[in-house]
Amino acid sequence: MLKFIKGNLEAIEGVSIYPIISLLIFFTFFTLLFVYVFTAKKDHINTLSEMPLNEPIKTQEDE
Repeated sequence: MLKFIKGNLEAIEGVSIYPIISLLIFFTFFTLLFVYVFTAKKDHINTLSEMPLNEPIKTQEDE
């Protein structure tokens, strides 16, 4: 099956740019995520980590 896909992809002009673009998107996303995590304020991180615990529990009677 891979032979059919590879044959079709080889026929497309400029198809070699797509792996490069996807690598750049992947690298950019995780670099920005890394920067966000290490530059976020400790108070903000604590607020986000406590959010699920601070919400009231909804029952079917409340709806």
